[in-house]
Amino acid sequence: MQSTAGQQTFKYSWQNTVSSDVQPPSFCRMLVLGVGGAGNNTVTRLIEMGIAGAECIAINTDALHLNVSKAHRKILIGEKLTKGLGVGGDPKLGKAAIEESQKRIEELLNGADIVFITAGLGGGTGTGAAPVIARIAKSKGALTVGVVTTPFRIEKGRIEYAAFALTELRRHCDTVVVIDNNKLMQLAPNMPINEAFRIADQVLANMIKGIVETISAPSLINLDFADFKTIVKRGGVAVIGIGESDAPNRAEEAVRNALRNPLLDVDYAGARGALIHVSGDAQMTIEEANRVGEIVTEMMDEDALVIWGARVSPELDGKLKVTLVMTGVNSPYILSGFETIAPQLFNMEPYAEPEKPLSIKLDLYQMEQDCADQT
Repeated sequence: MQSTAGQQTFKYSWQNTVSSDVQPPSFCRMLVLGVGGAGNNTVTRLIEMGIAGAECIAINTDALHLNVSKAHRKILIGEKLTKGLGVGGDPKLGKAAIEESQKRIEELLNGADIVFITAGLGGGTGTGAAPVIARIAKSKGALTVGVVTTPFRIEKGRIEYAAFALTELRRHCDTVVVIDNNKLMQLAPNMPINEAFRIADQVLANMIKGIVETISAPSLINLDFADFKTIVKRGGVAVIGIGESDAPNRAEEAVRNALRNPLLDVDYAGARGALIHVSGDAQMTIEEANRVGEIVTEMMDEDALVIWGARVSPELDGKLKVTLVMTGVNSPYILSGFETIAPQLFNMEPYAEPEKPLSIKLDLYQMEQDCADQT
């Protein structure tokens, strides 16, 4: 372990030999932007979990919702347009609000290396503003990751709004992580609604926290911003899983737990990139860490890129923890509320224009009847 004196010497030599405009090599400015009501809730959850290494910022048109957020910073957008009263579920007003406040967002994003944009799609502020923020972040040179939820099947109008916003996010983000609220209903149909949405917030927050701490915390086999960028730049829709185990076969069990999250019910075959981080106590072996990588690699495309790292975390005390990011997932299950958008969305290259407008046919009752007839 490097001594305190050695750390001070390094700090001194860095600060006195490099331009003040250049940050130390370990520095990576990460922002988590919670846009709209659902995004604000996720940011609050992250603060309560004690996230380290990223600044959490709440962005909203609703001043009341913004006031109860625990974000490090809060930004009211479209103040002239909405007077802090929200946009009433209208994405066009959400877009107009962020455009009114665009200069403030541009200033916020100056110098950002990674920007996570989390929102619930289908409403007004998150749906209208998140794609615009993604475009600004990308224009500033930041690695841009969308982490969003999609509406319930019965919300037909909201699904159409969400589909359009998701298409725009794919155009401007390096990758997008999607959680379908329909899976939440399947997981806990009888759970009180507040508790069910708390679970969804927890899943989103765990994903972001896992990635932020994987990048920001030093490791034996390090994963840094460049590694994350390499994987994310491979594009497409992404999934993030976190699993732990203290079983005798804890490597296999931790991977299974990371992949088995019922809110991320996807087929991993054909994924184009994976970033794997393994944490364990002092008894973790190189064989265990390597086994995690082997299991994930076996599921992926032959040409997939896999980058992995490992860290000893004494507080795990007998447990092995796996944090996994897989990009380029091609699965219809991840967007179960959409009939025709999924194939085009998954195959769209980052920043590409769609070949034709997306058609969304939502005859959900007929779809369900067809499935029943086949069984």
